[in-house]
Amino acid sequence: MIAHHDSTPVLIACAIGGYLLGSIPFGLIVTRQAGVGDIRGIGSGNIGATNVLRTGRRDLALLTLLGDGGKGAVAVLLAALISPVAAAAAGTAAFLGHLFPVWLHFKGGKGVATFFGVMIAAAWPAGLAAGATWIIVAAIFRFSSLASLAAAALAPVFVGLLHGWGTPPFWLALAMAVLVFVRHGENIERLIEGKETKIGAAKKAP
Repeated sequence: MIAHHDSTPVLIACAIGGYLLGSIPFGLIVTRQAGVGDIRGIGSGNIGATNVLRTGRRDLALLTLLGDGGKGAVAVLLAALISPVAAAAAGTAAFLGHLFPVWLHFKGGKGVATFFGVMIAAAWPAGLAAGATWIIVAAIFRFSSLASLAAAALAPVFVGLLHGWGTPPFWLALAMAVLVFVRHGENIERLIEGKETKIGAAKKAP
């Protein structure tokens, strides 16, 4: 039987709250407030920290990173007061909110910062391991996309080893990993073709 605190109405409420938090487009907000303009017209057109960095404003990229990661973490931590299942529902919804924000006609970012925020809040040892994976791969190959894909692919494994297979955090990590790969489809193609942009390199708008 499903516990009362994991009833369908409660989980739906957590999912809605998580989605609304996740859909806040921090990259777009901070760049507009700073007078940089619409980040969607720069570089890759993405609203995430990596593209904000292409404006040359590291401070804005850092704010975007913290905002996108923080919204995912807050969604999970608030729902975790109810139950692990509620936390997983809110975390998944927050991630989806970043990918498909209602405020931007469902055209959002690729979710890497939000992914890490959710992971660290839901299962911090596995989240830190995934973060370390990103740093190592990025330092060696200089591709943000490759580092993100490696971290996402290993995140469910880290959760399984450190927190248990089949737990709510495991399914949360697995669902987000699949979505990260889906959202990085074009990056994967460019990596295979040797045309992917390296970290720190400028990228012209299409």
